[in-house]
Amino acid sequence: MNSTASDWYIISNTDELDTPALVVYPDRVISNINLLKTMVDDISRLRPHAKTHKNSDAAKLMLQAGITKFKCATIAEAEMLGMAGAPDVLLAYQPTGPKLKRFVQLIKAYPQTAYSCLVDNDVTAHAVANEATASDAVISVYIDMNVGMNRTGIIPGADALALYKKCLQLPGLNMAGLHAYDGHIHDSDYSVRQKRSDESLSPVFKLMDDITTAGYARPQLIAGGSPTFPIVSKIKGIQVSPGTFVYWDKGYQAAYPEQPFLPSALLIARVVSLPEDGKICIDLGHKSVSAENELAKRVYFLNAPELKFISHSEEHLVADAGKHHHYKVGDVLYGLPYHICPSVALYECALTIEDKLVTGEWRTIARDRKITI
Repeated sequence: MNSTASDWYIISNTDELDTPALVVYPDRVISNINLLKTMVDDISRLRPHAKTHKNSDAAKLMLQAGITKFKCATIAEAEMLGMAGAPDVLLAYQPTGPKLKRFVQLIKAYPQTAYSCLVDNDVTAHAVANEATASDAVISVYIDMNVGMNRTGIIPGADALALYKKCLQLPGLNMAGLHAYDGHIHDSDYSVRQKRSDESLSPVFKLMDDITTAGYARPQLIAGGSPTFPIVSKIKGIQVSPGTFVYWDKGYQAAYPEQPFLPSALLIARVVSLPEDGKICIDLGHKSVSAENELAKRVYFLNAPELKFISHSEEHLVADAGKHHHYKVGDVLYGLPYHICPSVALYECALTIEDKLVTGEWRTIARDRKITI
């Protein structure tokens, strides 16, 4: 299949495909992985996030490409990566309560995978250390930095330095480094994005200098997400964590044209009703495409770009197609989500499309809260 052809997305056997459906084009996924590798000076700096694909098939393609480090947000995603044979996995989340116990179980269940997690306060650091000691385990931790998103993390400074030193002293912990996620930076203007990225990381680098001045080894830093990936990837030695690149979506395609990743996952839908003149109803409701954005920015139909959406409910999407439209009940539409990550989580599997045919499926096993642990 020619990945760049204008009709790359067309599926020949849609008569065998129930809708709505999530489909993935493996050749384009591979193309995106290969492109990602060219955007860093050292492949060992890549730590892709698994939140987008949530399946072991995509993870294995990355492993085959030589990527060995991964990042995730849930225990299920972490287990999926362990099942895929990932050597190094960061749970980019601070485990508390039962989640901490599950995390220790995960470490013991997949000894071939080096797991780590985040901490951002003294209480959690002690809890993780105590659980590790009680379980005869050693848990690697990264200090989570609040670089402006104000969601989690500790502000880089004296308190962060004190927490870093505390984690170095606590039995059961292995200090792995610092983590700085800048999800609040999503300006389309590259120069503005770069300025904000530099400003957000400046206090983190100051903290790293303070750590070395205090006599400790310079810590590893994991930084950035998809929007700032082309910026942070230019900083030597830093690990970078893009995630959306693997499938890409309409939102990032429009906002970040300097990243030429290919859309490689679509939502297939059908026209199911013609409720009144000019209107069509599509079987792509809230349960089938992420609905957190405004109505006009939830899905973009590659073969019906002129549609203007009127209403959206659990199972239906109503659009204005114009008075003399050509759409008929049963017509197949190919939708590119504006936000692919939560849309993927709505489907138990992604059907693979190769040579314009449905050939198999990638199970979205990590969309569940629990796989086995």
